[in-house]
Amino acid sequence: MEKINVGLIGFGNVGSGVVKILRERKSLLSGKIGLEINIKKVCDKDLARKRNVGLDKTLFTRDAKEIIYDPAIDIVVELIGGIHPAKEFITEALKNGKNIVTANKALLAEHGKELFALARDKGKNIYFEASVGAGIPIIKSLREGLVANKFSSIFGIVNGTSNYVLSSMSGNNCSFAEALKEAKIKGFAEKDPTLDIEGIDSAHKLILLAYLCFGKFPGLQEIFIEGISRISLIDINYAKDLGFEIKLLAIAKRESSELELRVHPTLVPRAHLLSSVNSIFNAIYVSSDLAGNLLFYGPGAGQLCAASAVVSDIVDLTHDIKAGLFRPTLNVIPDDSIKKFRKIDEIESKYYIRFSALDKPGVLAKISGVLAKYSISIATVTQKERHKQSIVPIMMIIHEAKEKDLHEALKAIDRLDVIKEKSVAIRIEET
Repeated sequence: MEKINVGLIGFGNVGSGVVKILRERKSLLSGKIGLEINIKKVCDKDLARKRNVGLDKTLFTRDAKEIIYDPAIDIVVELIGGIHPAKEFITEALKNGKNIVTANKALLAEHGKELFALARDKGKNIYFEASVGAGIPIIKSLREGLVANKFSSIFGIVNGTSNYVLSSMSGNNCSFAEALKEAKIKGFAEKDPTLDIEGIDSAHKLILLAYLCFGKFPGLQEIFIEGISRISLIDINYAKDLGFEIKLLAIAKRESSELELRVHPTLVPRAHLLSSVNSIFNAIYVSSDLAGNLLFYGPGAGQLCAASAVVSDIVDLTHDIKAGLFRPTLNVIPDDSIKKFRKIDEIESKYYIRFSALDKPGVLAKISGVLAKYSISIATVTQKERHKQSIVPIMMIIHEAKEKDLHEALKAIDRLDVIKEKSVAIRIEET
């Protein structure tokens, strides 16, 4: 049987999962595509580390050039992550006539426009299903299954670490620090989880989703990013009392000729499907004009679910190579009716706000007076029992207000002598 040769750069968790699937499902895949997918070479810096899959030692190398410049290799799979040297490896591989499969969302978010253009020029493709949602087939669904649709919004829980932390706080009544520590012990959080909990990983994924849905390739600077590190157990529990769950959402919304892109903690009504997405699971809620509202759901992390998406990309490319076709998979048409990216100050939203104030007469009147000055209307007010000394938390739900006005109002309120801690504001989305 004719072979398609694959070179793998990166033999870590996902890389070893890819090898495991290609070996254990070899006959299944060959039967479905009529070709044998052959692992010709595997590159990794650490070849001594134990993996859950064995390979002939002659297949290993520490030099990626042995894969990039091997004329017999048809597909290069990059799974090392990061920007450098992954960018250089993919660039050289494309120039040497290789098709690419990658899970590298950070690289594609920052340099995808350049790399996709190079791939088109060379008549090659870059497949990246595992870059968003691990094994959830969201990229292919947007690119192919929903090809005739126009989109109005995307709401995504796309980071398993943050979702695990928030779910643990809500379900186990524990602090942010305790939930994060547990996530690290279970292997759901990196030693340095900054990219995850501060929303940067979610923003990288949002860039790719926005490109597929709206034909715009935003820079990271076009996205408002706020992480979950300031979310306290108090906020989690008060939100639940009000009928909400707090989730870190990646949001893309089209508003007339503008596109707003933001990542931040969000109060989601408990009746909405996204509110029940817990642990390391991801979900992407897409609103389209023809297919309606769609929810894509599944584990957002894990060796085999991510490896499953990588293998799917390899199989797609194998079909193309077998047919002798070049199918430009990212034939994205820019939506010229979208004129600009909307700044965070210009958006309007409902808000949950928590003030930490002295327990004395007139405090609520002072807060309400400042809000009224900025034309901000209060929907509900709740004052809980005293927590320490004479300081009490006051929770408000605010009717729709412009972000800029609320920001200015909170700055003024935090300067009041009756306010003892920086106020917390969390946006509410009813999607």
